[in-house]
Amino acid sequence: MAKRKKEQESQSIAEMENSAALLEKEIFALRNELAVQRKLEKPHLLKAKRHERARLLTILTQQRRIVT
Repeated sequence: MAKRKKEQESQSIAEMENSAALLEKEIFALRNELAVQRKLEKPHLLKAKRHERARLLTILTQQRRIVT
């Protein structure tokens, strides 16, 4: 699930963008499940995935600044 910071930093920008898109889809699915069923089987996953996506986007932004 969650990768370590060094593993994420070693990914290319394209890989990080793909990972962010995948996390966005997972978050959307969890939100949709919450809206439809009014509860989640594992509610902690929504918060964890949001935090993981934020970490990934932070590293991605840092990598883009280094490139330019």
